[in-house]
Amino acid sequence: MDYAFDFALVVETFPILMRGFVVTLELWLPSLAIGLAAGLVLALARLSRSRLMRGGSLVYIELFRDTPVLIQLIWFYYAFPILIGVQLSPFTAALLALALNTSAYGAEIFRGGIQSIARGQWEGAKALGMRHADVLRRIVLPQVFKLMLPAFTNRAVEVAKMSSLASVLSVHELMYQGRLLSSTYYRPFEILTTVAVVYFVLIYPATFLSMTLERRMAGKG
Repeated sequence: MDYAFDFALVVETFPILMRGFVVTLELWLPSLAIGLAAGLVLALARLSRSRLMRGGSLVYIELFRDTPVLIQLIWFYYAFPILIGVQLSPFTAALLALALNTSAYGAEIFRGGIQSIARGQWEGAKALGMRHADVLRRIVLPQVFKLMLPAFTNRAVEVAKMSSLASVLSVHELMYQGRLLSSTYYRPFEILTTVAVVYFVLIYPATFLSMTLERRMAGKG
């Protein structure tokens, strides 16, 4: 093997990778926040008394959970504009696809958390005259957020990793910049290894937090 390693190139191109890192954050954080907020709405629809709302939310959730994320990204960029008559930018299409995918998984996390709350708490609160919305807001959801925090953290990790798929739409995030630089300078080992390290630094804190929370909750159990 006569490959001559040249990590000095990484130092020279690191600012470009950092610009991609910023785009990754701009894609990751909003899609996670929007997805979890929409997931709560979907979970409440799944648990409603309306058969129409339950059925509609179930179809939505299964549609996004049972199709590949890559297909969803490509569909929103190439196919969705045909329906709405407006061409989305690569970033908008990627953000939309990731947010909607996250909402489907978030809905199941919320639903599982809500259903884990003892029925007696619901009945006791209603016996005190609290409305259904107040029971959710003041009693149930605070417990759900605490109980399901490890699951939410795991979802955040998954969304961060999925954001790299946006490179197929030419979104100038970290993976896109890494692929571009590695092909430009013919240094895939140095550049892509650095990209992997940056992703690790980004994602590992959330992974560590999730493991810590799971251990603590298991200990309390």
